[in-house]
Amino acid sequence: MTEKRTPLIIPMESQVRELDPKLLLACVAAERGFTVFLGSKTEVGLRIASFPRSIYLGKSMTARSIKMFGILKSLGHDIIVWDEEALVHHSKEQYYGRRLDPRTLEQVSALLAWGQENYELFKEYPAYLDTPIYITGNPRGDMMRPEVLPFYEPEAESIRKRFGEFILINTNFSMVNGFLPSLNLCNPGAKPDAPTQAGTAARGLTPEFAEGWANHKQAIFEHFKRLIPLLSKAFPDHTIVIRPHPVENHNVWHQLAEPHNNVKVIYQGNVLAWLKAAKAVIHNGCTTGIEAFIVKLPAIAYRPVTAKIYDLGLPNSLSYECFDFEELCQTLERILSRKLGPPDTVERRQLINYYISALDGPLACDRIIDVIEQREASLSGLPWPGLRSYLKGWIKANIRSYKKRYIKSKLSGHRNNPDYLSQRFPGVSVDEVRSRINRFFRNLDRFEDVKANQFSKNIFQIHI
Repeated sequence: MTEKRTPLIIPMESQVRELDPKLLLACVAAERGFTVFLGSKTEVGLRIASFPRSIYLGKSMTARSIKMFGILKSLGHDIIVWDEEALVHHSKEQYYGRRLDPRTLEQVSALLAWGQENYELFKEYPAYLDTPIYITGNPRGDMMRPEVLPFYEPEAESIRKRFGEFILINTNFSMVNGFLPSLNLCNPGAKPDAPTQAGTAARGLTPEFAEGWANHKQAIFEHFKRLIPLLSKAFPDHTIVIRPHPVENHNVWHQLAEPHNNVKVIYQGNVLAWLKAAKAVIHNGCTTGIEAFIVKLPAIAYRPVTAKIYDLGLPNSLSYECFDFEELCQTLERILSRKLGPPDTVERRQLINYYISALDGPLACDRIIDVIEQREASLSGLPWPGLRSYLKGWIKANIRSYKKRYIKSKLSGHRNNPDYLSQRFPGVSVDEVRSRINRFFRNLDRFEDVKANQFSKNIFQIHI
């Protein structure tokens, strides 16, 4: 392909969750002649003034993105966004408060929806501005498809050899067990005069909802902590693998596991490799329940405490719901003895198809690049923003970068804390990126000519 195409910038926040699906998207784009800058969201933000004018594929539209989106627009970038967290949410009102902001949305050129439910969610937002919405599915959905899932077989086989038949527990308590106290729904370290001493996780929520949700999550968290020794004793011939949420304090789980030889805490690799290797997964309101359903692994939603207003219905409804330890053990024994398979019903399949598109037919990645090609053609290249706008954006980008590198990263408890950032994005080498592209080629017979080069720290240039 000879014509010059607008580059794409694809940021990633959580390496284990986003690297593979977004690398697949980058490969599809490169296959069609795009140059893609794929990398850590933090590093991309720090270096945004050094990129050519591009199409930026954002992953959220919260109030925290206002400043960055403003800089992107001043530098002449186009912004297309999907919401990485739109699949699992509370009521529309709570979702709108937490995940959308009118000032961010007005800077977005197009929205990409997971499925019909997400499309309706965007469309019914009170501050919706007629931004074009495309139902494309999501690259994470592609990784669960039968023709793509074998990508994880090498890791899955290694996990099986290491742990044998094991039970996976995926935790989801970052709102009350955050890596940083400021990430919790209620922040004990907040100033006494701060409203309800809310943490950053409560941004956009009413104080009453944040407090109620925090209390509910804390109650479930305590039950899961009690669950670990009970499961260890009830299933001594099986390894119990705890996989904590990316932004949780993992020390809590390590301390719980230490007295028990058959309990391990492992946070590495994409969850799909673990789901391929596990015999069952236990969760509560976690996206893992959705992923397990799609890849046909029996999942148990352990629900010792319930509250309709706070519980996340989709992942629980795609799982076997157990409301006490005895019921959980009985269900787990039936799964492990192969008397009970995945909870596959017509109603559940209809539900998942309402929430996630592109689980068959063209890949979501192909559909996303279709949209980008259409928009690129209509834009006829990105318009020059004007010298004053560009200089304003360049100055703001460099001031923002300086503050984050040299001031905020030194502050205790700040989101730019290096330890917190390295837990979310530990880093990946260009050789590993190339290896994973080659694995896509072997599995899909695509991307033979796709190359990867190092652009800067944790940012890679994917191209033909």
